[in-house]
Amino acid sequence: MENVFRQSNAGKVGNDFQENQFRQSNRPLVSMASIVSCFSKFCLTLFLLVLFHGSTNAKLSTNFYSKSCPNLLPIVKFIVHSAIMKEARMGASLLRLFFHDCFVNGCDGSVLLDDTSSFIGEKNAAPNRNSARGFNVVDDIKSAVEIVCPGVVSCADILALSARDSVTILGGPYWDVKLGRRDARTASQAAANNNIPSPSSNLNQLISRFSAHGLSPWDLVALSGGHTIGQARCTTFRARIYNESNIDSSFARTRQRNCPRATGSGDNNLAPLDIHTPTYFDNSYFKNLIDRRGLFHSDQQLFIGGRSTDSIVRGYSNNPRSFRSDFAAAMIKMGDISPLTGTKGEIRKNCRRVN
Repeated sequence: MENVFRQSNAGKVGNDFQENQFRQSNRPLVSMASIVSCFSKFCLTLFLLVLFHGSTNAKLSTNFYSKSCPNLLPIVKFIVHSAIMKEARMGASLLRLFFHDCFVNGCDGSVLLDDTSSFIGEKNAAPNRNSARGFNVVDDIKSAVEIVCPGVVSCADILALSARDSVTILGGPYWDVKLGRRDARTASQAAANNNIPSPSSNLNQLISRFSAHGLSPWDLVALSGGHTIGQARCTTFRARIYNESNIDSSFARTRQRNCPRATGSGDNNLAPLDIHTPTYFDNSYFKNLIDRRGLFHSDQQLFIGGRSTDSIVRGYSNNPRSFRSDFAAAMIKMGDISPLTGTKGEIRKNCRRVN
């Protein structure tokens, strides 16, 4: 208590001294204008720092458009559902389009851009040429959304929602899509050629490509299960059905009927990726791999005996619930690949070109 008293008296003495000095000089130690000016500059600096930090480090969230575009989700689902009812294959095409977008400089809608005089886009990169589909569906969604929420929703987010709805409509799992991505102002054909895994990839190449995007071998197998829906062109699996030994012979003969050996003959003829249920999202894909009926070389690489991914494939073939859960989690994880947020990028008015 004595120490406190001494400190209190010391403070009083100090205050009395300042008061006397003030009275003697008849002027304030610091002008009020200086205080206000200094405080204003501090506040402005602090505000700018907060604004800059928030705009460049904004995070995705599942309720990003809950106030700015509350009808977004039903609009997307309605148009995707209509497209799939017209052509069941479209669901797989939209899912693949999202995958190809995220693996090239992040999930930024760059795959949707047409070529311009300043850059060569991704649509004609080797993994996309004559095979990437669903652009018209994205255009339809964007047009409908722009009517009710002009300049608010990015094409990148529309693509992410379209992929989720496609899977769900075809019988697959539902997951809450994180939103708030912005659209890229450029695209890269070279990056698409280098980053999207090829159907001829071996297991080490697949693991490496996925790892480069922060995805584990477990994510690789789960996401590959997306091949339970959709179709592929003869040119992407010709070498496997004619030249490989790790393939069921009856399956190979079946595929050969619509895919001639000669290059240039029937290149665009289609075959289902899943021989059993090509328009229903289930775990048949993994059962096909165990039976050596993977259509792509890259598919069968996940299960060829003695590989690290064999047990994952077998687990998913026996437990569809586990596959559905892991697929949804891996899709969320893939959707987090290098998004543009805050003030980066833009909100395109037309998904095919920058503003």
